[in-house]
Amino acid sequence: MTDLADFEQSWRDLAPIGRSASSGGYFRQPWLSAELELRAWFREAASARGLEVEDDPFGNLVAWWHPATGVDTAVGTGTGTGSRGRVLTGSHFDSVLDGGAFDGPLGVVSSFAALDLMRERGVAPARPLGIAAFVEEEGSRFGRACLGSRLAVGATSWADARELTDRDGTRLGDVVEGGTSTLLADVDTYVELHVEQGRALVDRDAAVGVGSAIWPHGRWRFDIAGRADHAGTTRMEDRADPMLTYAMTVLASNDEARRTGQRATFGRIDVRPNGTNAVPSHVTAWLDARAESDAALAELVGAIERQAGDRAGHDGTRLSVSAESVSGEVAFDGALRDEVVAALGGVPVLPTQAGHDAGILQDAGIRSAMLFVRNPSGVSHSPAETAGTADCLAGVEALADALTGLVA
Repeated sequence: MTDLADFEQSWRDLAPIGRSASSGGYFRQPWLSAELELRAWFREAASARGLEVEDDPFGNLVAWWHPATGVDTAVGTGTGTGSRGRVLTGSHFDSVLDGGAFDGPLGVVSSFAALDLMRERGVAPARPLGIAAFVEEEGSRFGRACLGSRLAVGATSWADARELTDRDGTRLGDVVEGGTSTLLADVDTYVELHVEQGRALVDRDAAVGVGSAIWPHGRWRFDIAGRADHAGTTRMEDRADPMLTYAMTVLASNDEARRTGQRATFGRIDVRPNGTNAVPSHVTAWLDARAESDAALAELVGAIERQAGDRAGHDGTRLSVSAESVSGEVAFDGALRDEVVAALGGVPVLPTQAGHDAGILQDAGIRSAMLFVRNPSGVSHSPAETAGTADCLAGVEALADALTGLVA
């Protein structure tokens, strides 16, 4: 194992930033104070290592470790891949509301630690290695998951993104300059380390695993319109209550997901007028759905929508469903995956049900791989999210081994 001092100090530096004193969870929403403080830390960490930091009009950051002068960077050295472009690693800083410490920042801190370890080993990169920090990966502020990486590769246009609003009605176009990003020009390989968001590695008794694919997933907005009325004087049979339609839709989604072995979650709701003694006039709810294939996802969402529509007809309410973001299945580059597994001496290979920037880059033609670090609780997007120090250091070692094979 490498020396724990630098990794542990970095983790101590980041631990209090954006942390809630009451819950112990993190509120690191993009372009707000906590996340901006983390970006300042990123620049300081890069400067301390003599790395060149670049950013783009959206706030994505990359710290570059360039080959020594005179090294021929035109010759690719990735085993069996013939790659010639730049190599990228990293993750994101932002969190879900009241999230955990490890989701995102572990990948960034581990990337700097892996670079330190590579230098300790005397690795001389033959092509540039960058450490990235992407913005708005969680979609917790502007509602679009992996927004920073989508904008960086052109998967989402600035004309579309700038009109996105947060819960306070602030437009993204009023927060950042926007435009066109060239930050990932000439990048052809991306390796992202992430805390596991499940218990597969616990079940396999392994500290580190490699990703095979990302399940297709998306977010759908359910608007249910009813009729506002008095909670006391209105007979139950005379109501057009959208909350009742919503409640039955939640139960139907749970039944459908359990029956088919998929995932369906209603985790956010907006009720109007939101009064204790009033029947609501409108309910807006957001469905997060994930499935093992594109066809299974379409079938799952379709079944939930049909049952919601049937219930709306029964309740005298009106239903409208719109997709806010949908990502198809992403299979990570097979040759790169095999190369990383070989570099690590054989580790478990597993799919993930969570979306990641690596999936966006893979879809954009940048061959990508993911490393996962064991999470003993299996809990994520929660203050209970955790990872042991020994496993985190094993992740650093694994990331350094994988990157060495790509750049050295």
